[in-house]
Amino acid sequence: MAVMGLYFIFLRPALLPEDYRYMGTTYSAIRENIPLLPTWLQKVFWVLGGYIFTSGVLTSFIALTSFRTRTKGAFSVVLVSGIASIGFMTTVNFIIRSDFKITLLAFSLLWMIALIGYQLRK
Repeated sequence: MAVMGLYFIFLRPALLPEDYRYMGTTYSAIRENIPLLPTWLQKVFWVLGGYIFTSGVLTSFIALTSFRTRTKGAFSVVLVSGIASIGFMTTVNFIIRSDFKITLLAFSLLWMIALIGYQLRK
């Protein structure tokens, strides 16, 4: 997730081809009718990327500390955090028929497999 956050901050364009398809418009129409939309969206993605990066860093920290010592509540925190972050992002990407829906599903499945492995290793 931390790497995905960095992608959103540094590499993700304001609008992807799938965004134009979903909205039923073109780059030219956006630039003509809402010229500052791409600039505004880029800043939105910087903020979103910061949150995604932070979620990844915090999840890694929990995995290296609280999960190793099996601290009470660590599983629940990671479960709820994963559903609210990568789970929700994956769901929305399926709704909008994103080109990245399968990639996000793969990340979600890895997260779920890790949580199942954690539970099975009691």
